[in-house]
Amino acid sequence: MGWFSLIFGVAVSLFFMVVAVSGIGANWGTQATHPLPPDTVVRLLRDNGIQKVKLFDADAGTLNALGKSGVEVMVGIPNDMLSTMASSVKAAQRWVDKNVSSHISGNAVNIRYVAVGNEPFLQTYNGTFLRTTFPALQNIQAALIKAGLGNQVKVTCPLNADVYESSSGLPSGGDFRADIRDLMIAIVKFLSDNGAPFTVNIYPFISLYTDENFPVEYAFFDGNGSPIVDGGTTYTNMFDANHDTLVWALQKNGFGNLPIIVGEIGWPTDGDRNANLVYAQRFNQGFMTHIATGKGTPMRPGPIDAYLFSLIDEDAKSIDPGNFERHWGIFYFDGVPKYQLNLGTTNTGTLVRAKNVQYLSQKWCVMKPSASLDDPQVALSVSYACSLADCTSLGYGTTCGNLDARGNISYAFNSYYQIQNQVDSACKFPNLSMITKTNPSTDNCRFGIMIEPYAASGELRAGCLQKLMAFIVMVALLFFS
Repeated sequence: MGWFSLIFGVAVSLFFMVVAVSGIGANWGTQATHPLPPDTVVRLLRDNGIQKVKLFDADAGTLNALGKSGVEVMVGIPNDMLSTMASSVKAAQRWVDKNVSSHISGNAVNIRYVAVGNEPFLQTYNGTFLRTTFPALQNIQAALIKAGLGNQVKVTCPLNADVYESSSGLPSGGDFRADIRDLMIAIVKFLSDNGAPFTVNIYPFISLYTDENFPVEYAFFDGNGSPIVDGGTTYTNMFDANHDTLVWALQKNGFGNLPIIVGEIGWPTDGDRNANLVYAQRFNQGFMTHIATGKGTPMRPGPIDAYLFSLIDEDAKSIDPGNFERHWGIFYFDGVPKYQLNLGTTNTGTLVRAKNVQYLSQKWCVMKPSASLDDPQVALSVSYACSLADCTSLGYGTTCGNLDARGNISYAFNSYYQIQNQVDSACKFPNLSMITKTNPSTDNCRFGIMIEPYAASGELRAGCLQKLMAFIVMVALLFFS
């Protein structure tokens, strides 16, 4: 009996580990100058046992690649389409027919959710989408019902955690933000009436980024931070406390059982002193271990439905929120894992890199040894290169923050050169640059080689336009220097 009990106990533990973790999802963003081909990304998902994916649009190439993959899909309607969806039931029906119905019936895409908007009530939007989000949600739901998909596909609206707040600073004080409370209650009731989930994005990193007094250890799951005691409940990490603030808000307004999806959670690896590989690995592995228990949070026991943010770095994302925005991926732009991460979904317990990725030639654009730092063209050239490339790994606390002046200039030149597909004209900064086959990378700073451009949906046309603009500016620099 002793051996049987031991074996049975281990088997049960493993079973719950698989049940709790195997459903982990990932956000697949495509704001990149050189996105990996969709087929490559779908294989990456499957090789890593990621069974759910959250998209920010409904790109046909992406959805076609997901056909027959078995991967559960949440398609997205961008914020700039909310007005159209809100003002016209017909427009909503056309969108559902084109982006949901046709892919389910014609390509066996496992679409389970439609995300209407993305964090539309962010305070930084100054109310831009307050009047259109709920009507868009209603019209998309009506269109799904008309298409006969009302039970199979559910609407949701990914919201930032700033839609709720706590009057006491404790989870039990949670309620919806005062300025949108009535709207939030109407949306929550609508979701509940239609059997749809509440989707929330929770980011301890952002709290740390925006508040220099935020207790760093409380962002992680090690239990090293000072706990918060809320009545008889102790919170040892920010995620549980934030999540349960939402649960309290729902409960206070009569919707305590509404399903919750964590639409985005993660940690960036560059672009800020707290955005680094060590913290990202610690946070993401801590989160995976935390949810693997299947215990949930104090106010919402049970498995947590979550999507890591994000799958792959996106070098064309807006950096208005911060330089870290381009570095959320658990994989680099080329599908190479950044760090050891056990998702509980592979036999090796490690991330599996993307297969058959094609790179450009092993050459880089750097500053000429003979070029002078005092050359008046330096500042203009670097500014131009960084405006069209990605220099977010430069600066205080970043992976390339220890480069000297010449190294910084070379990094900027090379980033631009690679994004321009290594065309010779992209390394013609007047009297400043040269092409080399010697890798200028350092121990901590990676001078990248770009992957082959993926030709789809107008991207090559955009690339040609970019090259034309690059040529024009280069000619201007040469002419006026």
